[in-house]
Amino acid sequence: MTIRQQAPLSLAVLAAVLLAACSSTPLTTPAPTSTAPVSPAPVQSSQAASQPTAPSVVVATPLAAYLDPANPLYKERSVYFDFDKYVVKPEADKLVEMHGRYLATHPEVSIKIEGNTDERGGSEYNLALGQKRAEAVQKALTVFGAKESQMEAVSFGKEKPKALGNNEAAYAQNRRADLAYPAK
Repeated sequence: MTIRQQAPLSLAVLAAVLLAACSSTPLTTPAPTSTAPVSPAPVQSSQAASQPTAPSVVVATPLAAYLDPANPLYKERSVYFDFDKYVVKPEADKLVEMHGRYLATHPEVSIKIEGNTDERGGSEYNLALGQKRAEAVQKALTVFGAKESQMEAVSFGKEKPKALGNNEAAYAQNRRADLAYPAK
């Protein structure tokens, strides 16, 4: 056989080898049906596998009593007054005692005592009356252990009504001193 005769045969053998190398065998493992990425299981050493794992624990911070809607400190914050008066009435004694004792046991808490009046009377008169009401509540709270440094007495006069209306029921709701705790 001559070289010329061997060339086509060599090309044919080479082509057959190349085609055989390119052929593929069908996959025997089925394709995943989910589109979620599949990650291999983590490899654990025998030492790590034998160590117990602690459960994750979420620690809740207790809610301050004055922020808890179920607590009376949150619900009961207004001391009411008679018309043109700034004397704390006996019906407010339990409320004042509760807040005074709370402040005494929580010296880090500071409050504002906001004095208010109904709409009757002049602005200057109502600001002065609101201030006297706030200071009367402040003094009553100190009887139960609250420190003056924890409290600030301010007056809003007739500027912050609780109830709207020109009747005695609305006026009675507006003659008050509110205990305002911090929001946090």
